Amino acid sequence: MTVAMAGSDEPIGVLVAGTADAAVRVTPAPRRGLGGLVGGGLAILAIALTVAVFAGTIAPHGFDDQDLAFALQPPVGAGGTWANTLGTDALGRDVLSRIVYGARTSLLLALASVLLAAVVGVTLGLVSGWAGGRIDAAIMSLVEAQLSLPYLLLAIAFMALLGPSLINLVVVLVLRSWVVYARLVRVAVLSMKSREFVMIAVALGATDRRILFRHIAPNVLAPALVVSSFQLAELIIVESSLGFLGLGVQPPTPSWGSMLSQGREYIASAWWLVTFPGLAIIVTVLGANLLGDALRDALDPRLRTSVGLSLWRRAMDAMVTRGKGSRRSTALGEGAVEGHLERGGGER
Repeated sequence: MTVAMAGSDEPIGVLVAGTADAAVRVTPAPRRGLGGLVGGGLAILAIALTVAVFAGTIAPHGFDDQDLAFALQPPVGAGGTWANTLGTDALGRDVLSRIVYGARTSLLLALASVLLAAVVGVTLGLVSGWAGGRIDAAIMSLVEAQLSLPYLLLAIAFMALLGPSLINLVVVLVLRSWVVYARLVRVAVLSMKSREFVMIAVALGATDRRILFRHIAPNVLAPALVVSSFQLAELIIVESSLGFLGLGVQPPTPSWGSMLSQGREYIASAWWLVTFPGLAIIVTVLGANLLGDALRDALDPRLRTSVGLSLWRRAMDAMVTRGKGSRRSTALGEGAVEGHLERGGGER
């Protein structure tokens, strides 16, 4: 459509850096987030979640079924058989089955931790941004104190003192993520406190709870959703790191990190023990990151029209043109100064 002033049929043109181009037409921009990126990321996560939920049905063997007669059997294509598609480990356990059951451990733990961290962080962020004063200072001091500590050392110390267990692991993962939500939501609340719809709700006598959860909270769900996708990828890596260090889920329950730790001793002779669990981590984290990036582009209002992209391109072209002109004018100016100095020197 063409933007025109009230009472006039003449279109308004947006000129950038003195260019005389035609008026900018505001047209819906193609949403990359709803295209290949969100489709690919969502498909990867959907497959991973399906595998995690139905691991008992999908896995060809039990995760702890041992057969020493088939220990360190290579995968199909490298001398192995279809009975153990991705090979076996040192105890004759099927690698594919352990990866499938490991998805239940690694992915579901990370997903549960993200949900809990989102609830805690969003709630504290809403309260901190709206209340202000001492409450805001106390919550933000706690956030800054936690961010000042090396997280991996904190997680190792926490798990070493309290012992590795599923509950302790979830607590450690929640401690990693809630501060991200709290800071993000607090900033959003501070920016919305002076908006008209909030001021009208206050003038009408709405309670703080109604204003926070009825008017402000829906406006922070979109950025919180985007952050959740990235936090899911990060917590999968954190859980795998703790499992690699022996502080995650304990044997015989498999997790991708513990499988990497157990297979590193055979990396030269049985490469499949670390390759396939590592690929599972990489692909799942990639899917979560692709989904988060696509959601960010799809939910950002500034990217819903092509005017921003058009203005950006024109600004870049103008900067390049201006840069070339300034270099030419600088060269001419330097030549004029040198000529003036030479003439002045001759007169003296």
